[in-house]
Amino acid sequence: MVTADPYRDPAARRAYLDQEARLRALPDIDRDLVRLGQQPGLHQWLEQIRATGGCAAPIYLAGHSITTDAGTGEVLHSYSTDGEPGSRLAVRCRNRRASRCQPCSREHAGDTFHLVRAGLIGGKGVRDEVRTHPRLFATLTAPSFGSVHRAGACHPVRRRRCQHRALLGCGRFHDGSDPAVGQPLCPDCYDYTAHILWNAHGPALWKAFRDNLYHHLAARVGIGRGAVRKLLRVSAAKVTEYQKRGVVHFHAVIRLDGPTGPDSPPPAWATSPTLLDALHSAAAAVSLTAPPSAAYGTVLLRFGTQLEAHELTVHLGARVTDEAVAAYIAKYTSKSVESAGAVDHRINSLADLETLRVTPHVRALIGTAWRLGSLPELHHLRLRAWAHMLGYRGHCLTKTRAFSTTYTDLRTARAEHTRAQQLFADWDSETVTESTWRYVGQGHTPGEQLIAAGIAEDLADSRDAARAERNSDAARQGSR
Repeated sequence: MVTADPYRDPAARRAYLDQEARLRALPDIDRDLVRLGQQPGLHQWLEQIRATGGCAAPIYLAGHSITTDAGTGEVLHSYSTDGEPGSRLAVRCRNRRASRCQPCSREHAGDTFHLVRAGLIGGKGVRDEVRTHPRLFATLTAPSFGSVHRAGACHPVRRRRCQHRALLGCGRFHDGSDPAVGQPLCPDCYDYTAHILWNAHGPALWKAFRDNLYHHLAARVGIGRGAVRKLLRVSAAKVTEYQKRGVVHFHAVIRLDGPTGPDSPPPAWATSPTLLDALHSAAAAVSLTAPPSAAYGTVLLRFGTQLEAHELTVHLGARVTDEAVAAYIAKYTSKSVESAGAVDHRINSLADLETLRVTPHVRALIGTAWRLGSLPELHHLRLRAWAHMLGYRGHCLTKTRAFSTTYTDLRTARAEHTRAQQLFADWDSETVTESTWRYVGQGHTPGEQLIAAGIAEDLADSRDAARAERNSDAARQGSR
């Protein structure tokens, strides 16, 4: 069927103009969906988005790759984006934050689970013997910077008032979703400066704790501080979580290895009870001083008294198991400062702060970080650049090198597995792949975003259904 030329045929021109008028009357997202439905290669684009898991902000690349036989030089496979819609290929954004991209944050959490699990029970290049090493799961918190509303039964009402005439109590019961949780009883009494400085020195506090742990282990068995590092190694992985009050605390898995790492056993005296005892005293002994300033004087930084630590075991029915800890830590890698009511983008000026839809407490924290960032003695902390993170600039998850595998190794193994399944299943020879890629864009149009969200939801429903079926099969087999 030949379509009439609207430039020559009056009827075709009228039909074209009528269609354009109808499109202009549609909402932006509907108009974009019509555009998508008419574009060539829609099926290919949908396959790309399914391959990214429904990524909310995919990165688009242009380029090509050629795979050849390493011995003969024969071209086994070639690919170019010239045949793709828009001559580009969508790949995952790999953002770990669920607030930015739920599909990619789920994949990152899955990688974190396997990374931590490998450090607890072996696998992924870590020897299985690590499960016999002393291992603890610990939570290290910040001290109090002032009384805040807490979930459950809040502070009981008292007759006394603070110096600012605020009541020293609440008397209410708050559920976990109550916006009052984490807000100070008296903002004027709250030490916002110490709060921001504690967050900013979080990485230094963690390092001081790990160094102290070596020293306190040495003291308990009567050996020198230098000698203990030649006898064992403290391997650890920690994840950072924001409390409702906006201060960070650390959940950590700590393991004792021999001097060469997980492939060697620790000394006989390095037991879980010894590690547990040393952990408490090492955390209590941490004491750092923030750079002194005429603006705030001297601020001493220490860990809080609420420290929890539990021995880990692989036995079913135990209070804390390896699998549960790995899942617990993985969960927090997809969260960030927004869990404390802050924002996940940088603040460029105090004028930006005034437009944020945040609580007065968070606004005061960001404002304090911004003001402290102007002090010369604190320039190295880059508080203005990290004001939106309430002063904390460390990574969400850190680990010692010998604890387990790495994210890069996990992603490389997944990519190689996918490549072998899709392309090289019948090839026995060694292959060489040469690729050239360039960045050409990122993100979705409104219509594309709606479709990608639907794909992500369908994939999530499929996973849930498959999990439910596996659990049902396991339950049936267990009842036989």
